[in-house]
Amino acid sequence: MLTYTIESDSAESKVSVSVRSSAAYREDAALVERLRNRDEASFLELVRRHHGALVRLAQSFVNNRAIAEEVAQDTWVAVLQGVERFEGRSSLKTWLFQILINRAKTRGVREARSVSFSALNDMNSGHGYSSVDPSRFLSSDDSEHPGGWACQPQQWDMTPEQLLLSQECRIFIEQAIASLPELQKEVITLRDVQGWDNDEICVVLGISETNCRVLLHRARSRMRQALENYLGKPDFAKGNRMLAAASREQVACS
Repeated sequence: MLTYTIESDSAESKVSVSVRSSAAYREDAALVERLRNRDEASFLELVRRHHGALVRLAQSFVNNRAIAEEVAQDTWVAVLQGVERFEGRSSLKTWLFQILINRAKTRGVREARSVSFSALNDMNSGHGYSSVDPSRFLSSDDSEHPGGWACQPQQWDMTPEQLLLSQECRIFIEQAIASLPELQKEVITLRDVQGWDNDEICVVLGISETNCRVLLHRARSRMRQALENYLGKPDFAKGNRMLAAASREQVACS
């Protein structure tokens, strides 16, 4: 992101313009040329850099990791077969992930995947959707807190690190993301799982910045609601409290 200062008769204003730096462009061009010349070391470096992310993204569209691995392998074959036609209108990374998304979608339809996920069943329709259930807020004419929370968001005892280390929770999150509507799933996977910025997401998915923000907000809201439902289960909540207590005790003794 480069910022240019433009002077006008009335005032000086700043305009931010997204551009691919000449250095990045030259690096891409050089890498593409090496791939066209079938340079094995360059291809292996590209695989090392992006294969894990490709597999994780593919898992958002297909039933299991084994199929996601196959989709990623198909993507690499397509890269080798199609690199001669790469025109450089987007970054090599963007082109690579566009191939992956198209192939993952096709494979997902072919596999006729069906994910059972009751926590999101009632929210998969885009009609009448609100980010948070309106019943959780007080009425606008409440005497003390008009429009405030009637039911506060649930507090989770586990730290983010503990949650990420929980295999059960990790599987649940993967299932939750897989159950989101298509575009919401793609946006939240690229933004929150892969760590892409909004500009990259807009290019690879062909959506506007505004649409990207709306989709991300809706996906995150649905994920939070699903996690609240899941983490509120008696057995899991009890386990959370025990783990948190054990962690506090360990810190106190250290």
